[in-house]
Amino acid sequence: MIPISDNIRCRSKPIINYWLIGINLAVFLWELKLELSEELGYFVNSWGVIPAQISGAITNALFFNNAAWIIVIWRAFSLLLGIFLHGSFSQILGNLLFLWVFGKTVENILGHKRYLGFYLAAGMITGVVQILLEPSLTVPLIGANGAIAAILGAYVMKFPKAKIDTILPLIILYIPIQLPAFFYIFWWFGQQLFYGIGSLNIPPVGVNQSGVVFWGQVVGLLIGAAFMRLKR
Repeated sequence: MIPISDNIRCRSKPIINYWLIGINLAVFLWELKLELSEELGYFVNSWGVIPAQISGAITNALFFNNAAWIIVIWRAFSLLLGIFLHGSFSQILGNLLFLWVFGKTVENILGHKRYLGFYLAAGMITGVVQILLEPSLTVPLIGANGAIAAILGAYVMKFPKAKIDTILPLIILYIPIQLPAFFYIFWWFGQQLFYGIGSLNIPPVGVNQSGVVFWGQVVGLLIGAAFMRLKR
């Protein structure tokens, strides 16, 4: 099921949403370039969220070496940059499709600046939660999944009965239907099963190979719903 648009009219252009989509696409194209030159593994392992490296740096800074705080700050930057990295074609397409459909309406509600802050904060908080859940994980965690889950949570909290124009592909037929917004909470997690399709070659062990990714997105969904609830 492919969401196309909603029935909520926006009062202003979702400029930030357009920029977020553009930046995510640009970074992914850069990843493709790095993959061709066999540099993608080094780049992702340097700037993706690796819980073991961050938790290890914090431990060293607290108990052994104050100079290690420099490494903590450097690794903490991955919480921001990791939001814009993606590990497969299916992951980038799925995330940006949900961002296109649901993000513009949430931006219209929150305003441009608050929406940008909400997107970045939700993505980074999700990363922190993933580190806390599995601090010894050595596989990079990347993607805007947590931020977009928060957008979906905020949208459904505000418009649970909104109708989402959807295309249902059936082999060679494409059937247009309308589905309630809350349905996409379930489909959001269901589509994660397909995010391995079109994976990029990211040595040595790939990315996002942990169940902690799922729970991070649950947290993102709750962040978005709670934020919209408090805003009321």
